[in-house]
Amino acid sequence: MMSLTKLYPTNARVQLVGFALTVGWLMLIAACAGSSYAPSAIEEVPFLERAQTQVKDKVRVTTSVPSAEESRALFGVSLYKRGVQPVWLEIENLGDEAVSFLPVGLDPEYFTPIGAASSTQRAGLKPAMARHFFQSGMRAYAGPGETASGFMFTKLDEGTKTFNVDIVGVVDKSVQFSFFIPVPGLQIDHQNVDFDTLYGASDIVEHDADGLIAALHNMPCCTTDKKSKGQGDPLNIVVIGDTDDVYYAFIRAGWDETETIYAGSGLKTVMSFLSGGEYRYSPVSGLYVLGRPQDVALQKARDNIHERNHLRLWMMPMRFEGKPVWIGQFSRDIGVRFTIKTITTHKIDPDVDETREYLLEDLAYHQALAKFAYVDRVSAAPIEAPRHNLTGDP
Repeated sequence: MMSLTKLYPTNARVQLVGFALTVGWLMLIAACAGSSYAPSAIEEVPFLERAQTQVKDKVRVTTSVPSAEESRALFGVSLYKRGVQPVWLEIENLGDEAVSFLPVGLDPEYFTPIGAASSTQRAGLKPAMARHFFQSGMRAYAGPGETASGFMFTKLDEGTKTFNVDIVGVVDKSVQFSFFIPVPGLQIDHQNVDFDTLYGASDIVEHDADGLIAALHNMPCCTTDKKSKGQGDPLNIVVIGDTDDVYYAFIRAGWDETETIYAGSGLKTVMSFLSGGEYRYSPVSGLYVLGRPQDVALQKARDNIHERNHLRLWMMPMRFEGKPVWIGQFSRDIGVRFTIKTITTHKIDPDVDETREYLLEDLAYHQALAKFAYVDRVSAAPIEAPRHNLTGDP
């Protein structure tokens, strides 16, 4: 520093010394802040109360996902705001052969512990924080009778977190565990629906194949408004399966849940609309079948909020081979505009048959489809004379 001051006049030297003193003062403040870094112990944060456990081939895997608030308590920083989500794993090797966990199977774009910590710090990573993240990380190896536990740092998925835990070295073969972990924080629309009591036992009709086809022929062609008037987006899909199977099939295929319409989700929708950014859980306006809005809304984001794929499902008072029957409306967004009632509304691609084929292929590609068939409903509408939905779009 003294050699540098020789290049400057006296007044410049005073400024340089003053700057050095200021930097020293700021460094002292930073050192004090670093010494106060005190994240909570795992036992003090209740996220493990939601843990799920599976056992296969002498390996027991237990996992849980902390919420945004719980993650901040565990690591002392706002990981969710940086798009980082910790996933806690415990792998118990119950056999006599060493096993290894493959992190890429859980998230091919996972963060290392130090990388996750660094993503939250703009002024440099504090040693205490680096040490805590590093010591909290998941190790990949568990010898016979050993237990390995720790956190994986993954990309953020709110709502339901779905992932695989791949283990190798189990009797010379690999074993895969699939988990669907609810994460507190989002106000998901279908959480308010009790599917077990949606219909009384006397209301449900069991159909064979011919009976199901006849029942679907008698279904209305389209959704309606709240007063059961008008023709909205067409009903173009039927899904057959137990509630969890249907739900997990779409989650596994990369579909996201949908938030209810409230002040917080409305603000996020407006911000995404203005910025063109991605809001994966944006609320979906209500369309009506049998006098009620959709029971479940799912979506798959594309480049931005203006272009999404929307799926609405209603559980029907029908069963086929003992499984619930769901009728649905599937659309592909190609634009968006402001409305007074719902803040924004989407214009859909008018070729709803092609849109349905995309959904069929998407589920098949992700190995979530057992069988499929077609049922004739309404006559084709030529492009010169399209039908229109409730908002006037073709």
